[in-house]
Amino acid sequence: MLSSIKSFFEERIVESKNDRSDNEQLAVAALLVEVMIIDGDIADTELNTIIKSLRELLDIEANDLQELIELSKKEVNTATSLYQFTRQINESYNIDKKLELMTTLWRVAYADGKLDKYEENIIRRIADLIHIRHSEYIKCKVLAKQAE
Repeated sequence: MLSSIKSFFEERIVESKNDRSDNEQLAVAALLVEVMIIDGDIADTELNTIIKSLRELLDIEANDLQELIELSKKEVNTATSLYQFTRQINESYNIDKKLELMTTLWRVAYADGKLDKYEENIIRRIADLIHIRHSEYIKCKVLAKQAE
């Protein structure tokens, strides 16, 4: 699963605790990239939001982040479903971390100033797959919109 990104983490991220932690980080990066590319328009503001979010969530260097994003784009393009990413989130994240991720996904979607129907649809699918209730989904959406 996600072998090129996994190799990236093994080579670059020395302090990573274990494979489970690596897989968790891979899943987060892939889901953020999925939201960014789903509408076919990769805006610099979306990319910058992802870089900032990954830097906060994963605590890695900026040049490594760029490579991670490129690898994530490739993995997302070859993935057949969101399940391979969301399964890892379900195994690793408690509800608070899931809500934080959901808010971050919304921030990426709002970063370019317009919410595309494809972005909204994929975030809804991710929310369902990581077992976020509709009220929590809406709360995360509102939080991200207010931070805009």
